[in-house]
Amino acid sequence: MPNPPALMVRRNFVRPADALVNQLRQSPTGWVVDANGRRGALDYRVRPLTSAMRFCGVALTVQSRPRDNLAPYAAIRYAKPGDVMLISTDSYEEASVAGDVLLGMAKNQGVCALVTDGLVRDIDGLNAVGIPVFARGLSPNSPHKDGPGKIGLPIYVGGVMVNSGDVVIGDKDGVVVVAREALESVLGALADVKAKEDKMEALVAKGATLPPGFEELLSEKGVQYLD
Repeated sequence: MPNPPALMVRRNFVRPADALVNQLRQSPTGWVVDANGRRGALDYRVRPLTSAMRFCGVALTVQSRPRDNLAPYAAIRYAKPGDVMLISTDSYEEASVAGDVLLGMAKNQGVCALVTDGLVRDIDGLNAVGIPVFARGLSPNSPHKDGPGKIGLPIYVGGVMVNSGDVVIGDKDGVVVVAREALESVLGALADVKAKEDKMEALVAKGATLPPGFEELLSEKGVQYLD
């Protein structure tokens, strides 16, 4: 019996229009979550580790076996400029899945950020590469290159299901995923979110201590006073 292939790869997937991705680019992640039905943020433990933090791009999904990075290296060849490489390791914490060499090569291919629920290493080198890296932490322990792994297929990372072609945005607050098919509706809702945020910030600047209508909300929900 022949050995099973080390990698399964979907090379061609639907990508959102660049113009739509660019419309999302300058929005804070919190606003994107609000416009996305108050969901889409990855687990808080997937956090920025590099000095570069802000990014927005198209998801290129990678499933990697724990302590292995054959699939992430192979995924570089399928990346297009502006892609975000998302690597699921099933939250493995005993060895890194990527370092500065992998990140540098990915950047050369056009990858704009790397996000993983696992660990990375070579923090000085990662900072020198200059693109954002979000991960659970650091470990100098190195991986193998054996597989198995998957590229371009759905992955579960940081508590969120991600498909290649979804849009991923990150900043100091974390990483948010917007499903490709929801992107236009999220962009439409962002105008209302911005208007609401501007209004609330203006109220704070004027000395407000509660949001408009909050007393009525408390009355509706009910409050039991104990003294």
